[in-house]
Amino acid sequence: MQQWIWQQKKWPGFTWDEGGLSPLLSRARKQQGQLLGMARLLDNSLSLEAQAQILTEDGFNTSAIEGERLDMDSIRSSVARHLGLPTAGLPHPSRSVDGLVDVLLDATREYAAPLDGDRLCRWQAALFPTGQSGLYAVRIGDLRGAEPIRVVSGAAAREKIHFEAPPRDVLEREVSRFITWFNAPPKELDGLLRAGLAHLWFVTLHPFEDGNGRLARALTDMAICQDEQRPVRLFSLSAQIMRERNAYYDVLERTQRDGLDVTPWLAWFLEQVNGACESAEATVGKVLDKAKFWLRHQNIVLNERQRKVLNRLLDAGTDGFAGGMNTRKYVSLAKASRATAYRELADLVEKGCLLRTGAGRSVGYVIQTGY
Repeated sequence: MQQWIWQQKKWPGFTWDEGGLSPLLSRARKQQGQLLGMARLLDNSLSLEAQAQILTEDGFNTSAIEGERLDMDSIRSSVARHLGLPTAGLPHPSRSVDGLVDVLLDATREYAAPLDGDRLCRWQAALFPTGQSGLYAVRIGDLRGAEPIRVVSGAAAREKIHFEAPPRDVLEREVSRFITWFNAPPKELDGLLRAGLAHLWFVTLHPFEDGNGRLARALTDMAICQDEQRPVRLFSLSAQIMRERNAYYDVLERTQRDGLDVTPWLAWFLEQVNGACESAEATVGKVLDKAKFWLRHQNIVLNERQRKVLNRLLDAGTDGFAGGMNTRKYVSLAKASRATAYRELADLVEKGCLLRTGAGRSVGYVIQTGY
């Protein structure tokens, strides 16, 4: 009979190879330190902007990992409202988007507050404000019911079980044990390893009917904020996991079927921290480039449509708009006529904000990066 990790006699006595993980941990710590060094170049307003970009990316990707595609502008709107940033031109966010952002911010801003069952239940309820997940009703604000939790694939006669959660009759005890550990982990345990263990442990328990993956990633963010002693994160693990989504599910499944030595999972997790920090350096760099751009052009006169388009181009970065801006995209983004779009784009070129590229039907406009 298959023994899942939670069926091991010494569960949850995780073990790992400290020597084998040491180089990966050192590299992740170095990358984390470099990112924090860059963050010191940001003043308060720029720091908020960087947080907004990371949080928007985090909200979008933590849902996409579970197959739910939220509207990016709706997330951006909710994040801006929560952080006190301008929301002009952005749609009003849905209750579910607001709930997700509430959870992500509570996990990070209130990282020092103890974790308890009530807080976990409130987080889960915030993800499903209508009591629905797609077309299905979801038990909210409470642990899952008696029905066994399994992830399966294949036809009924040949189905493969990829994962099975602990049974309902031990769930209260298991959740309580996890919370006790999370609030008082061993002092010698490295903070990044603790974050990786918390993620794995919570996903294994699968305490709710839905939302467990998103909550596991929120808890991971909380653990990292506790490690850094900062109420914000400047890197998105969810975005990195989304980029490695298949590998994420593969390593989780293998870990669930192995013993209590979780070295492979922690090695994979540390690699993702390293990758997330590398990607975040580019995000912080974009924020700094955006600030420099507006400093160079602080004395020119632009209308709100032009500022909106420029900000979207700056936020997207060099690869964000395939082929750069063009008249058609300007019409759609600025809600302007084609004639107005053509005139305002030409004006932005004349004022040194944009650079015209291509010719004929291939004409495009990119941010003018010269100083």
